Amino acid sequence: MNTLFSEEKEFEYTPLAEKMRPKTLEDFFGQEDLVGASSTIRQMIENKNFSSMIFWGPPGVGKTTLAKIIAHTTDSSIYELSAVTSGIKEIKEVIEVAKFNKANDKKTILFVDEIHRFNKIQQDAFLPYVENGTIILIGATTENPSFEVNGALLSRCKVYVLKSLNEEDLKKILKRALEKEYKDVTVEDNALNVISSYASGDARVALNTLENVINITKDNKGKKKITKESLEKILQSKTFIYDKDGEEHYNLISALHKSMRNSDPDAALYYLARMLEAGENPLYVARRLVRFASEDIGMANTNALTQALNAYNASHYLGMPECNVNLAQAVVYLSVSPKSNSLEVAYNLAKEDAIKTSGEKVPLHLRNAVTKLDSDIGYGNGYKYAHDYQGHITNMECMPPSLKGRKYYTPTNIGNEKNIKEVLKNIENFKKNLK
Repeated sequence: MNTLFSEEKEFEYTPLAEKMRPKTLEDFFGQEDLVGASSTIRQMIENKNFSSMIFWGPPGVGKTTLAKIIAHTTDSSIYELSAVTSGIKEIKEVIEVAKFNKANDKKTILFVDEIHRFNKIQQDAFLPYVENGTIILIGATTENPSFEVNGALLSRCKVYVLKSLNEEDLKKILKRALEKEYKDVTVEDNALNVISSYASGDARVALNTLENVINITKDNKGKKKITKESLEKILQSKTFIYDKDGEEHYNLISALHKSMRNSDPDAALYYLARMLEAGENPLYVARRLVRFASEDIGMANTNALTQALNAYNASHYLGMPECNVNLAQAVVYLSVSPKSNSLEVAYNLAKEDAIKTSGEKVPLHLRNAVTKLDSDIGYGNGYKYAHDYQGHITNMECMPPSLKGRKYYTPTNIGNEKNIKEVLKNIENFKKNLK
């Protein structure tokens, strides 16, 4: 892999997943639909005639590897950028090299990892060079490119969907690693089944798990043997593959949120335990519960926010492991509470209008007259002080003229919102009868 952005350094340690990265399609397991015999990608590689493309799929399924195989087998230069750390400067440097390569009849592949994190300006920076063939873009993303990638750029790239690897593919990958790197280690076949299942379709997780298990397994007369029983014991006591900044972190919090939304306290407790037992910061979980209390319950049960805030305070006061039951209480309470997203919907509707009418002036009667000039202009004229009127309600219009009559908050018939709906109906009828 060529690089323009850092000096070459030698590392004493290379992760097993990197050591085992395939260099040819023959060593690439899985994705048969894409790289199997007579597949489009295989034909492009064999003919050395390919165009820009985007690989969309979950982590550890071969997106980066496939890009490197394409470069290696087509004798192309490849430069790798991370959308997290690279900017316009790095893009321009690659383009200058690509211009030189093109003049010398050599293809240049620009591989952009996590391309969905590039903003529009960054994506626009290499769009002209994708169009004229100076660079061949290969992007990798875990997000739907239809929503995250510039439409103009997306229209010039073929999107290929990579699927999670099945357990048989993962076992082949693990066996290949054992043959090449751990000839003196014996791993029972059913232990490989456990690792394959544990990895959930991610080859990187499978290889990292194998490496970690081998490293912490004690020698027995100069040899290491891993059984299903010893492996399960290790996996129960070690939570070494949970990446609190990675994809699984977001998958688990998403599962927790959606289980509570679906009023499933058992599933919610399971995902809560998965996170906490893996070392997740309990305050992070508690903050998400606070958000959930308003986003998915809101006015249907106003005590939900109190419960969530209390769980946050308890977690802050106690810490782990004592606060696990406080969070469990909040998770169960939120799960069984009546659900309403009316507040979320209402705010988003209001936000949309606020953005569209950002130049709209506040009506004069709602402005405070701080100076004499304000009064002369008419600030506060026509304002009705609600407490001076019957029922403490007036028929004064508070919306800007262009939004008169606009409604955002529509309560449901669920929980406390049923009562709120009745209250709003009574207020509306009361205002209609006012002169």
